[in-house]
Amino acid sequence: MITLKSAREIDLMEESGKILAGVHIGLRDIIKPGMDMWEIEVFARNYIESHGAIAAQIGFEGYEYATCVSINDEICHGFPRHQILKDGDLIKVDMCVDYNGAISDSCWAYVVGKSTPQIDKLMEVTKKALYIGIEQAQVGNRIGDIGHAIQEYVEGEGFSVVRDFVGHGIGPTIHEAPMIPHYGEAGKGLRLKEGMVITIEPMVNVGDWKARMDNPNGWTANTLDGSLSCQYEHSLAITKEGPRILTSQGEEGTY
Repeated sequence: MITLKSAREIDLMEESGKILAGVHIGLRDIIKPGMDMWEIEVFARNYIESHGAIAAQIGFEGYEYATCVSINDEICHGFPRHQILKDGDLIKVDMCVDYNGAISDSCWAYVVGKSTPQIDKLMEVTKKALYIGIEQAQVGNRIGDIGHAIQEYVEGEGFSVVRDFVGHGIGPTIHEAPMIPHYGEAGKGLRLKEGMVITIEPMVNVGDWKARMDNPNGWTANTLDGSLSCQYEHSLAITKEGPRILTSQGEEGTY
């Protein structure tokens, strides 16, 4: 079932999203070579709780952590863990915040220390793909318009779009209908309506789009061919004025 949100509910979700964005902004300053990856989890949880919010992923379908921290060829749902970060590691940090019952969900990517031209291009293309998808999140458009625009751009840049994991509706719980693929045909799928709140979260691979799910933790997805993967995500509301990003804190385009 798809729930349409009131203007008040969307405002509350944006307050939640500002807290989440604050975590990401803070992480930009602390992620560096020699850091223990576990510090990302500690920082995020402390920040969320100190702002009167709840790390909503903890306990969701049995998940134990405030963050998903995926590194290099891990596509998504990587566990935060004790691992020393080194130059050129590509980190994706995904999390959800519950602030007074309002849910937000966002993922940012970070390169540790010295980058490479390939990582720079992968991050740039993935971030641009997110905003190309957001541009299609207009009242009256269809879900396929979002996925088609993302897929066409990403594949035109020589990368691939993961198909095993998609965006989704959000609120009152973390995962709601509808599903939002990052590939597909324009003009197909459910029509977008004012008051819908969704996530768009393209996962883009250097190599093939296929994933493998053989990690012993039962959660983490890796690229099938071992190639690098990147992800960016925003929560956004469909409004008559256009898509309203709820998880940016005015920082879109700068991370």
